[in-house]
Amino acid sequence: MNAIVGSHDILLLTLDTLRYDVAERLMAEGRTPGFARFLTWEKRHSPGSFTFASHAAMFAGFLPTPVTPGPHTRPFAASFPGSATTSPQTWVFDAPDLPAGLAKAGYRTVCVGGVGFFNRLSPLGSVLPGLFQESHWAPEFGVTAPDSFERQLDRAEEVLDGVPDPVFLFLNVSALHQPNRFYLPGAADDSIESHAAALEYVDRHVARLFALMTRRRPCFAIVCSDHGTAYGEDGHVGHRLAHDVVWTVPYAELVLDRSSDDQSV
Repeated sequence: MNAIVGSHDILLLTLDTLRYDVAERLMAEGRTPGFARFLTWEKRHSPGSFTFASHAAMFAGFLPTPVTPGPHTRPFAASFPGSATTSPQTWVFDAPDLPAGLAKAGYRTVCVGGVGFFNRLSPLGSVLPGLFQESHWAPEFGVTAPDSFERQLDRAEEVLDGVPDPVFLFLNVSALHQPNRFYLPGAADDSIESHAAALEYVDRHVARLFALMTRRRPCFAIVCSDHGTAYGEDGHVGHRLAHDVVWTVPYAELVLDRSSDDQSV
């Protein structure tokens, strides 16, 4: 990461509530060709069981952890005495959070929010976007908007056109979060299949985001879920609970070149 920071734009794309089992199944069935063009999913454990906790950890450098026994070197880490997961390959920042650390390194830090923890409509909803130099949210980015990802990409394109190099873009995708029944024609309720249909919707547009991020320079991207969500497993519905479908998430790191036609995973 010490060679990446400063030479690449950086993207953190969180697919809010996306379950690992759904992401992996759709990839295997050929239902997410947009993502398959760029990445394969790695099985990891989330640092939190709901959006606020997970993102607070990720912005401190604690990304989803590989499921195999560790310790595992982290790509980013705040300067912290005694850290067992910081190595010479880790980019260490002397700041309380990653956006502040990257800002000190010359990055313009931008948040395009999705779910309520990024909407700035309350003091709590202002905490996470407040870490960034620039933050954006509108009702059409939220969980009730069927075209939310497209509208988020519209805003990201507007922002990127006016931001000088380099940029750290964080985008929280709300489309997977309940309610998602409107992505499955005829569905009256949210279900694991409407969750899957929401992922297919996001998949149809993700290449546009990667193209936006590689217009000016190469991009290092992290694509992951912040946590999963339950649809009746062992009687559980939702998240902020200790169930495997909540704690197990998909994760990928990739480097995109300026054309987005070649990539490494």
